[in-house]
Amino acid sequence: MTRRPAPPLPPPKARRHLRETAALTQTQLASRVGVTPGTVRAWESGRTTPRGRKREAYAKLLKTLADEETARRTTRTPHSHPESTPETAPAPAPTLAPTLSPNSGSASDPARKPLPPEPGPAPESAPESAPKSTLEPVPESEPGPEPVPEVRPAPVALTPAQAFDALYEFGAPALVRQTYLLTGRREQAREAVERAFQTAWEHWPEVARDRDPVGWVRATAYEYALSPWQRLRPRHRHPEPPPADPGDRTLLNTLLRLPPRHRRTLVLYDGVGLDLPETAAETEASTPTAANRLLRAREAVAGRLPALADPQVLHRRLAELASNERLGAARPHAVRGDGERRARFWTRAAIAFTAALIGTTALTVRTAPTHYEPPVSPGQAVRGVPPRVAQGSLSDEELELRHKLRDQLQDGPERLSPRLE
Repeated sequence: MTRRPAPPLPPPKARRHLRETAALTQTQLASRVGVTPGTVRAWESGRTTPRGRKREAYAKLLKTLADEETARRTTRTPHSHPESTPETAPAPAPTLAPTLSPNSGSASDPARKPLPPEPGPAPESAPESAPKSTLEPVPESEPGPEPVPEVRPAPVALTPAQAFDALYEFGAPALVRQTYLLTGRREQAREAVERAFQTAWEHWPEVARDRDPVGWVRATAYEYALSPWQRLRPRHRHPEPPPADPGDRTLLNTLLRLPPRHRRTLVLYDGVGLDLPETAAETEASTPTAANRLLRAREAVAGRLPALADPQVLHRRLAELASNERLGAARPHAVRGDGERRARFWTRAAIAFTAALIGTTALTVRTAPTHYEPPVSPGQAVRGVPPRVAQGSLSDEELELRHKLRDQLQDGPERLSPRLE
């Protein structure tokens, strides 16, 4: 049984552009497809991709919106009635994006797209040229040069090192401040972000193709910063100086008292500004679990700091706390160099260990016995046998007999033969 191929979809930015051009909200588009607004938001951000029947419905709706946008561009007509004079022509409305009900049928109403302002009063010959204005996109009263298509320079392909440096300079400062809110340690936050970027440089082909490279590095940095092995390091035994401001110090202590998972969810949602599905995906939890963690974290913060019960105020205070600290990051070429040296060190260590293992195995095979030799069982005393008596000294007769027996032949006596006398 063969499966038919999935319908193609435009890029995430094009999906959002088509929806905004048709003056549709995410809630209205979600009701047409039969999903939630959060799902549409995830589709337009590129975090998730629709599948199955929802993909087919979503692709069909986007194709309809694209066709309508193309039709509006090619057949654009003035909205004033041809029989009306300039004095009686209706004035354009200030806003031309009416509210659409979720169950509205088509989104092809040309009034949904804002129109350019009408030109000034036409000359006296305007009524004669009115019928021609329905065929010409530009009226005769507005002469001017034809628009020259903009020539954009061809994009310059960046090398992997240049692309990595651009990503590092864009995301490293913010990631250091975010990681500081998780750990409360400046040096640990900087080291976690540098290690995350070094890991990204080692897996650069995968990171470069990722939809959200900053999110990939952020998840790696958070995992390294919140690792329980950090408590075993000698540096963790010496506390760092707290923030100078008493309010910042209280807020940081409140954050550090939260469980690591709740703290990470709170920083991602109220600090970074991710929505709930994206926060759940980055913390590898379900959406209800992420919502439960967020509510518990907010309750804990509001219980100690009642002024931060409002999420907007909490978001502003988190940003101020992270911005008040002077947190620097190393240069991108230094991070790449450290990552390459670390990779070379571990590669050489793995090669040396493998060579030592091969040599030990070869030596064992060379010196090992080729056949089985049963071990000699230990001796045991036998009872009931009289002990052996040692032989004493021989007498003269016994000694003479022994010498005689040794000197003579042991084959027997000589054969007697008769002789003549």
